[in-house]
Amino acid sequence: MKFRNIALAVALSLTLTAPVMAADYYLAVEPIYPPAQAQQVYKPLLAYLSKSTGHRFLLKPAANYHVYWRDMRTNAKVDFAFEEAHFTEYRINRQKFVPLARVSDPTNFVLLADPQREKGGVNGLIGDRIVSMSAPSMGYLLLGELYSNPLAQPEINSAAATWRDGVEMVFAGETDAAMVPNYVAREYPNLVPLFTSREFAARAFSASQTVPADVRKKVADALLRLHRDSSLNEVLVELGTTQFVPANTSEYAGSERLLRGVFGYQALPQRATAPATTPAPAKPGAKPAQKAKGVTVGVGG
Repeated sequence: MKFRNIALAVALSLTLTAPVMAADYYLAVEPIYPPAQAQQVYKPLLAYLSKSTGHRFLLKPAANYHVYWRDMRTNAKVDFAFEEAHFTEYRINRQKFVPLARVSDPTNFVLLADPQREKGGVNGLIGDRIVSMSAPSMGYLLLGELYSNPLAQPEINSAAATWRDGVEMVFAGETDAAMVPNYVAREYPNLVPLFTSREFAARAFSASQTVPADVRKKVADALLRLHRDSSLNEVLVELGTTQFVPANTSEYAGSERLLRGVFGYQALPQRATAPATTPAPAKPGAKPAQKAKGVTVGVGG
């Protein structure tokens, strides 16, 4: 009995003192870079998160937006995601992701062109070439809203490998305009904006609920203090921001609607509403109710 108690005590001691095993966590990012380039761009950020949390962070790049959207619709396994608002809310609603932090500035998209195009405006590009990342990138979907008339369309080309490549194609004369996010547009003051979209909630870093709460907190804390590390300034520059700030679910409400019309998208079912109550029949001899003066009752709507 004595030896058995000693063995139990030793086992308990080893359990209490054993280090917590590090886990692997996969980060999904929009395919705004070719996979090999994405690995290089995000490598410092992944190393920083690994060091800050004690876990290993790995990138899960997609070859293009078509693959990215397919994986998202089929709920392919990822632990974290860094995405624009329409994808962020999609994951919140469908996959129960939790937003942890977002970049400091909201997103909008800008249609850039050579100054000679300024007078003609967006209508002057009908029949001409515009480059963007492919659907369902936010830029491509906003172009679809801008040119909604099927008889008055530009030639939209999704051949750019990155948002910046699209702008370089304007300079090279390979396209007439480029649709790019605001953080890229401000790098090119020698081009003119022909159109600026409405604002969306900023790009967010979100986490699956399968990630333990303590790990989610470590990641959020690390992102919120990232700007204090001068060695990571290039990461922030590449991401087009100066710092991360706290994010919450309500900021992204309604953003998913941009995906309506995209192949494979299915709207969430409407919540059931309580049936209207039928008024009780009037008692015999009772006077009908009087409508208050000055009140208009709407019908339908």
